[in-house]
Amino acid sequence: MFEKLGVVQFRGTIRERSVEPFVRLLRALRERPGVKGVLFDISSGGGESIASMDLYLAVKRLDQVKPVFASIGAMGASGAYLAALGARRIFAYPESAVGSIGVVLPHLAVHDLLRRLGISVELLHEGRHKDAYQGLRPLSDEERGKLQAVLHEDYELFVNVVAKERKRPIEEIRPLATGEFWTGQRAQALGLVDEMGDREMALQALAQTTGVAAHRAVRFAPPRPLFERILSGGMESIGPGLIGRLRESVEDSVWDASAWYR
Repeated sequence: MFEKLGVVQFRGTIRERSVEPFVRLLRALRERPGVKGVLFDISSGGGESIASMDLYLAVKRLDQVKPVFASIGAMGASGAYLAALGARRIFAYPESAVGSIGVVLPHLAVHDLLRRLGISVELLHEGRHKDAYQGLRPLSDEERGKLQAVLHEDYELFVNVVAKERKRPIEEIRPLATGEFWTGQRAQALGLVDEMGDREMALQALAQTTGVAAHRAVRFAPPRPLFERILSGGMESIGPGLIGRLRESVEDSVWDASAWYR
């Protein structure tokens, strides 16, 4: 068994079902003695709050056992930036979009549309606020305030994680936690990332830290579901990965209104 470096690549929106296989993979890499370090290659605009936290914790726990360096691609925003914070060092391209420290909860209200279409919906419920977040009636001021309070708690948790991982006073991070993003170069000047460089440079730095040559890097990926493997294998003439791309396009075009988004 020869020593090697692992490369784990994450792309797309962060959701529970997309993150769970990566959490299992990162956990398994903690137990692989031949893997001496891992490059976490991420490019994502973020996603669900809890899924983002799960990914951050999985990266962090792996880094506590062996070095993990993060490489941000085109975008490391919101929950994706949170996930990268679990790594020991963060690399980004000068043109990467980095940051977007904030939380959003979409509330899709369709009551006016249904009224125009002549559709009446009667929602039976128990509990005074149980029907509040179905989009079938406007939120009351009380309900809107309750939601805002919950979002504020999640926002404060995000800000505190950034301050802890970047080893900065929270007073310095809070002015950066406006929901906006910066180029990688500007993010480095603000102290949100460590180095400018592409994935190869990040891998070379990991190699220097671990003493394992960069050419011994091996890519690790979660196993694809059986149904997807069958379909993609039988449709190669149309294009490899077509099923996966179509599915991701549909998923990314629809927000689940029950989830919080970083």
